[in-house]
Amino acid sequence: MRGWMGRFRSLFLFGALTMLLTGCGIENISALKPKGYGSELLFDLMLISIAIMVFVFVIVMAIYAFVLLRYREKKGQEHIVPKQTEGNKALEVIWTVIPIILLLVLAIPTVQATFDLADQSTQGDEGVLTVDVTGNQYWWQFDYADQEISTSQEIYIPTNERVYLNMKASDVIHSFWVPAIAGKMDTIPGENMNTMYLEAYEEGVYEGFCAELCGPSHSLMYFKVIAVSPDKFDQWVEDMQNIDPEETASASEGKQLFNDNCMSCHAIGGASAGVGPNLGNFANREKIAGVLQPSKDNLVDWILHPDEVKPGNQMPAQLVEPGEAEKIADYLLELDHSDVGKDLEMQSVEE
Repeated sequence: MRGWMGRFRSLFLFGALTMLLTGCGIENISALKPKGYGSELLFDLMLISIAIMVFVFVIVMAIYAFVLLRYREKKGQEHIVPKQTEGNKALEVIWTVIPIILLLVLAIPTVQATFDLADQSTQGDEGVLTVDVTGNQYWWQFDYADQEISTSQEIYIPTNERVYLNMKASDVIHSFWVPAIAGKMDTIPGENMNTMYLEAYEEGVYEGFCAELCGPSHSLMYFKVIAVSPDKFDQWVEDMQNIDPEETASASEGKQLFNDNCMSCHAIGGASAGVGPNLGNFANREKIAGVLQPSKDNLVDWILHPDEVKPGNQMPAQLVEPGEAEKIADYLLELDHSDVGKDLEMQSVEE
């Protein structure tokens, strides 16, 4: 008895710890704290699924307990065989019809949500924002064609507005996922184009991930969706369309070194880059290469040894000397073209 009670106590404590840990998480990352239209639809479907599973579990356990107690072997009745119910048509109908009903209860809202999330009826309408998204190993590029803006790793969107994303990949299959505001969508190489939309309810910095294994640095392929009010978004667009950085003397030489060594892959401003990301507004980013804290030392380390930070990425190592890398870092850290979203990013860092 003591051994059985010990196992039960351990199982209870493990279950309680599991329930406690399910409440842990970071704001604006968890799919269980929806902050957008798409994630809210998916969360409602999860609740329906859980309710159905709990209902089935309770019914099955109730029947199990009843049979266990009602037909348990009793002293003096060791050889009694309970009445068999094989071929009972009523039971056959019940346990066939009930699962069908439960599947319909789940299927109907699932199909409705699927068509809702695939709706593109307003794409292309005046005032509706569309962004071209390209997945690369191991970073994301965002092109605002109508606004002539190109960015990477951070996508700015206005709150409470539907923003369409036309998605593809440049190399292998990736999967775009922002758990707190939307579901997943694959990006496919070639001519294939998938479309989804984002609609965030409130301002914030929302973590995004690649949800498709795409190489050795797949787990480091982060990005951020920065949702701001429509007025702030308009200000951000204006700032990005009028990039004219004022360089200090210490960064002037770094700019020339960047132009000589890096512009074949990267770009500054609204132009699309080559095989590397657009670095306009670089100093506003919360992370370097999506993973490093923003500091000059980390940036120099990334310039000199990118493969040590993100194995398998296409950036060549040791392209410049350490002293030249420091000057390039000085230049990049002055590419601070917009204050929009800074307060949100600082709040995200503190949390």
